[in-house]
Amino acid sequence: MTQLHHLPHHDGSELYSPDHTDHRRGATVRVRVRIPHEFGAVPSVVLRTVIDGEPRFQQMERGPWSPPHDDGATWWTGRLALENDVTTYRFLVNRADGTAVWLNGEGVDHLEPVDSQDFRATVHPAAPAWAREQVLYQIFPDRFARSTHADARTSPAWALPASWDDEVIHTGPDTPRQLFGGDLDGIVDHLDHLERLGVTLVYLTPFFPGGSNHRYDATTFDHVDPLLGGDEALVRLVQAAHARGIRVIGDLTTNHTGDTHEWFVAAHRNPGAVESDFYYWKDPDQEDYIAWSDVPSLPKLDWTSTELRRRFIEGPTSVVARWLQPPFNLDGWRIDVANMTGRLGDTDLNSEVQRLVRQTMDAVAPGSVLYAESTNDAAHDFAGDGWQGPMSYAAFTRPLWHWLRQPEHGVHHHFGIPYEIEPRYSGTDFVATYRRFTAAYPWPVRSVAMNAIDTHDTPRFAERADDDLQVVAAGLSLALPGTPTIFAGDEFGITGVNGEDSRAPLPWGEEPRLAEAYRTLVALRRSSTALQQGSLRWLHASDDAVALVRETQEETVVVVAARSATTVTVPLAAVGDALSLVTVLGDAETQTDDATLLVRTTGPAFIALGTSGPLVPPALEAAHAGA
Repeated sequence: MTQLHHLPHHDGSELYSPDHTDHRRGATVRVRVRIPHEFGAVPSVVLRTVIDGEPRFQQMERGPWSPPHDDGATWWTGRLALENDVTTYRFLVNRADGTAVWLNGEGVDHLEPVDSQDFRATVHPAAPAWAREQVLYQIFPDRFARSTHADARTSPAWALPASWDDEVIHTGPDTPRQLFGGDLDGIVDHLDHLERLGVTLVYLTPFFPGGSNHRYDATTFDHVDPLLGGDEALVRLVQAAHARGIRVIGDLTTNHTGDTHEWFVAAHRNPGAVESDFYYWKDPDQEDYIAWSDVPSLPKLDWTSTELRRRFIEGPTSVVARWLQPPFNLDGWRIDVANMTGRLGDTDLNSEVQRLVRQTMDAVAPGSVLYAESTNDAAHDFAGDGWQGPMSYAAFTRPLWHWLRQPEHGVHHHFGIPYEIEPRYSGTDFVATYRRFTAAYPWPVRSVAMNAIDTHDTPRFAERADDDLQVVAAGLSLALPGTPTIFAGDEFGITGVNGEDSRAPLPWGEEPRLAEAYRTLVALRRSSTALQQGSLRWLHASDDAVALVRETQEETVVVVAARSATTVTVPLAAVGDALSLVTVLGDAETQTDDATLLVRTTGPAFIALGTSGPLVPPALEAAHAGA
């Protein structure tokens, strides 16, 4: 067991970085460190920054700020000069016994840490404020729902038409060819389901025409696939979603197109074509080419091309801009394999491309959001001047699975990593891994990072865990900083042994057996400012449980997540003594005395307690009760 509540803490949230809205180059902003009394006497705290590559040290002051309630700690304040676009910093905490510890993004250590894990403050604008409040629902259009219009459409030559209740082909060459016929009007028909869940943001995987059911092999970026209902269907969907207070984002492949894309067709075997410099060719005749992961249907884009930039990402007539403007009015984009965009050999234009995409979005649709996929460590790609919110499996999804999956479900290649047997993590390992992969995120980036328990590219979490454990996993996705992400069908408990199998058609007509739990969790998240934008302090980690606290100046929410029977104790001095029971999912009980919060579970459980009374507003409570 690891008790964490007694350790010094800092993060980039408003509580610890109160001048977070004044991040301009040349500005000096306050940063705070919380030192619990039980950590011991501390005669000095030193702020260490790196300016122009050189470390600088500055003594911090005890106080003068303190929180509105006695939280059992002393707060220290320092001044951070933002002389570079990205300023890294950490803290040296000197103890009265002559020892010292360092505090950086990865936590507290007596060993000197590496600079790459230091806190990062940037001068770049944060994602729009609304993005921190969202609950995202990912939809794979072919498998969500069919409207009545779908029956009249003719399947293309590449497709293998399937009935809605057919088994999913999830291995072999026919995997991308199986077409169930879901369309955008089918989503409109089920917006009431999303509204009842409390969803506020829909993420559509690609809606452009392609030569597959996944459509990541676009044939054009100029119109919506007629199989999905065409341009008019997207307009109808966005209008209907907006009328319910639900935003919609699309999915772009800036790394590649399909090999039947009009640009590639014009250039292939035609060196004189204007589009020739859009791609990487292996021979002068432009017969062979570089493709994503050597998949021939996905030729890779060459971002040294000025014409490609003009058509795709620059200016109000570009692909990026067009779909954010009337009549479509998307609210943003998610970028597929963003970590690979603009990178090949010794060429690395990734930062340049992401900044240009962001500039275009800010110019034509201020307040739109830009998420980006990274399959590995994403921190180095997220300074905040381009991509805004990472969709990264390393920080949340993988360690969550390692901790919460049931032991008997463990022999498989996990998320592309060729384990013979997937690792089995403790709660302590989960916290350490989460910290490691989020350490270097600037706080505005971390605040909108996508927290997905599964996606269309992974097995379903329900394949590796029972319903109770899935609820715990979903609870953590909604409790941690970032954008909680539900893959359509999670609420039905859909299973799937791999990414393709996870894309099963939703079984409309059945009762979504986990919808009640999801509604409760979403209502909790949407009603709590602390869960949407508060700081994050870890309180406890053991084999079978983790505990954390999210805080703003006005609100505190304590969360305990357990995978099996366990007991968690937290000193009330670490969280305040005005806690009331808010949400319990699973078998658990809580007790408090004058000094301690005790949570005891008899199995998997998710518990949240807060300082502001019931966190579910009446409107959501009524919707929850009637759903």
